[in-house]
Amino acid sequence: MTVLPLHLGALHPVEQALTLLLAFGPFLLLGVVIAVRRRQDAAEDVDEGAADGVPEDVRAQRER
Repeated sequence: MTVLPLHLGALHPVEQALTLLLAFGPFLLLGVVIAVRRRQDAAEDVDEGAADGVPEDVRAQRER
């Protein structure tokens, strides 16, 4: 006995949207989380640098 796959026709537009959301949504969410965390880390780095009382241009010259 052979089993034939049944084709149920084209997906409804809502089903297509849900399929795309399930397929690519986690990657988009991960990208947003990474971008937000990088901005927070950069802001913390700037705050820590300002806390030591050394102006940014002097700090840049010391790093050269």
